[in-house]
Amino acid sequence: MRDNADPRRVRLERNGPLLVEGPVTVTGHDGVAVTSERFMVAVCTCRRSRRYPWCDTSHRSRPARTETGTGTDTATDAEAGGAA
Repeated sequence: MRDNADPRRVRLERNGPLLVEGPVTVTGHDGVAVTSERFMVAVCTCRRSRRYPWCDTSHRSRPARTETGTGTDTATDAEAGGAA
């Protein structure tokens, strides 16, 4: 179990999900709360996921534009697989 005295770590992935150390409860704009007991969860930021609010890597099917215009994505399968 996580020590509540330690701050929770959150990592932003370029063109990818928000990675949060779990377990975590996410409350949506509609007030519905969902919980994941995983040690790391990937929260969708593009809203394309069919498992929203959890990322299912749907953002990869439509690559985001980068500074170089290549449209590459930097999230890996291990980082983006944080489903409940």
